[in-house]
Amino acid sequence: MKIVFIFGSAAVGKMTVGQELMKITELRLYHNHHIIEPVLEIFGEFNKVVMDRMREAICEEFAASGKYGLIMTGMVSMGSPNWEETIAPYLKIFEQHDAEIFYVELVASQEIRLQRNATENRLHHKSSKRDIEKSKSTFDRRRYALPI
Repeated sequence: MKIVFIFGSAAVGKMTVGQELMKITELRLYHNHHIIEPVLEIFGEFNKVVMDRMREAICEEFAASGKYGLIMTGMVSMGSPNWEETIAPYLKIFEQHDAEIFYVELVASQEIRLQRNATENRLHHKSSKRDIEKSKSTFDRRRYALPI
């Protein structure tokens, strides 16, 4: 099994790159808004505990599935102090299944990210980002820890 973790700041293109990678490989895409959007819809707010439990369950089931591989996205910086703590639970699950693990960190200027923030693809898949001004507030964070 192959696992590709794609990380980066808000609107850098994690999901878009994952979508394109999925088209040319047998990898499946599990982007962070697959969890964020339902939790926001149900709870009306960001609930890290629920999101972490859901992510772990999905990773455990996928790891045991025998499928070729998975692309995961997350808003965390590989250089941040909490990098290892943030990724450790998921990494452990896949390592127990002898997965090959690859890391990709995407980087783009704030100008490019602001342009990307309102793209049709992003807004289609991420309903919580449709309030463009509100979604811009995530751009001020320097190092990311949430969500994976």
